Amino acid sequence: MSAVRIGALLPEHGEQVLAIYQAGIDEGDATFETRAPQWSAFDEGKLPGHRFVALDGDGRVLGWIAASAVSDRCAYAGVVEHSVYVHPDARGRGVARTLLDALIASTEAAGIWTIQSGIFPENTASLRLHERAGFRTVGTRERLGRHHGTWRDVVLLERRSRLVT
Repeated sequence: MSAVRIGALLPEHGEQVLAIYQAGIDEGDATFETRAPQWSAFDEGKLPGHRFVALDGDGRVLGWIAASAVSDRCAYAGVVEHSVYVHPDARGRGVARTLLDALIASTEAAGIWTIQSGIFPENTASLRLHERAGFRTVGTRERLGRHHGTWRDVVLLERRSRLVT
């Protein structure tokens, strides 16, 4: 990981970020989405202070993480949902964990007390990553939605901050 730098996810990273997102979509166990959105829609849906990229020494995006608000209701001001994606060639190098640690630090600094995520049970690498980062399984939402004509379950995970109370 010595050659990896974490930085803010900026518009100039958009093309690479969306390509990594599409690669995850194409693999079939990352999201219900079937196509990465246009940059404007992606950008609009992510919280500005809580989105990061992992860059290699040449400035190529190896992965990204971003959080979205779960609700605009005041009671949920400290709750976000996140996504993390890593380029297939960069997996197994600690990129996702480094991105997740950056997100945890930024959300805690902003007073956010819960980070949540929904993960397909087949995505065992993501489940293990989140468990190692202090997330707990809240439960499994059975047959939550159809994906390519098949009902899919989603494991709901959350990480409650020990710093923000």
